[in-house]
Amino acid sequence: MPLSEYEQRVLEQLERDLGSDPQLGRAMKRGPRPRARIAVGALGVLVGLGVVVIGAVSQMLWLGVLGFAVMIGVALWALLAPAPTQGAAKGSSKGDGPRGGKSARRKDERSFMQRLEERYERRREQGDL
Repeated sequence: MPLSEYEQRVLEQLERDLGSDPQLGRAMKRGPRPRARIAVGALGVLVGLGVVVIGAVSQMLWLGVLGFAVMIGVALWALLAPAPTQGAAKGSSKGDGPRGGKSARRKDERSFMQRLEERYERRREQGDL
């Protein structure tokens, strides 16, 4: 079902507003976090939780506080991974990688709406809708 004229205007306005927010742009450009870093972080949180439990059972307040600090520190370390550089994420900057070059630039130049329309058409042609 196509969007009404009003819905298209609202969607275009939202697209413009989202594109003008530099902080959101930086957050959205951030690539996925490394899985190994998340796994180590989860393990560290479990170890910290174990230290908190041991501190509570042994009634040592300082040990519980230390375990909590370990949990918070490791979780922050895992979640605040540095953003991958664009060269590493998309191949070299010269465009000789499999995802670099003119085709990647053309894909970025298309508007959000154009990409959505293309996806919709592909799904409709495949019978997914």
